Amino acid sequence: MNTGQPPHNEGGKLRAGPQGTQVLSAAQMQQLALENAPATDGRASTHQPVLAGTQGALKGLRFTLRQGRQTIGRRVDNDIVINDPSVSATHAWIINQQGHYVLMNTLSTNGSFVNDKRIHETVLVHGDRVRFGQAEFTFITHEQGAHKLRVYGYAAAALLGVLALAGLTWWML
Repeated sequence: MNTGQPPHNEGGKLRAGPQGTQVLSAAQMQQLALENAPATDGRASTHQPVLAGTQGALKGLRFTLRQGRQTIGRRVDNDIVINDPSVSATHAWIINQQGHYVLMNTLSTNGSFVNDKRIHETVLVHGDRVRFGQAEFTFITHEQGAHKLRVYGYAAAALLGVLALAGLTWWML
C-alpha cells in the first residue's frame, strides 16, 4: 500500500530502496543541501555575486552564486530553492559565462523579470532587481561601503609608510 510517505523501518529511520538507494523526504533533502553548501562569508563580490531577497519571507535571505550553471525553482533538487507558489518547479537558470552572470528563464509559468521587464535571457549587472514569479531579489556584486574600507586601508598603509620613512630618516641623522 502506497501512503505517499517514505518507507520507514521499526526505528523510524528511513530505509534503503530496492537498489540500495536511500529514500529521503523533501525536508531531509533540503537540509542536506544546506549542510553541504560551500562555506562563504555571505559578502558579495564580482567572483561570487549574491541574490538577496528583498521582501516577505525572502527578505534577508542571500544566495551566493558560484561558477557554472545553477538552477532556480520551487523543487528541492534545484541549486536555489524558492518555496513560493508563484515560482515554477524549475523556473530559471543562472549561468556564469566568462565572468558574466546570465539569467535564463526556463519556460516558467509566471516568468522571470529583470527591472520589471519580462526576459528570456539577459546579462545581470550590479543592482538589478530580479523577480521569479512574485519572489523578488537584488543581484549584488559588491557590498556598499566595501570600496570606502579599501580606500581607507590604502590611506592607512601609505601613512604608515611615510611615518616609517620619517623615523628611519630621523634615526640615520
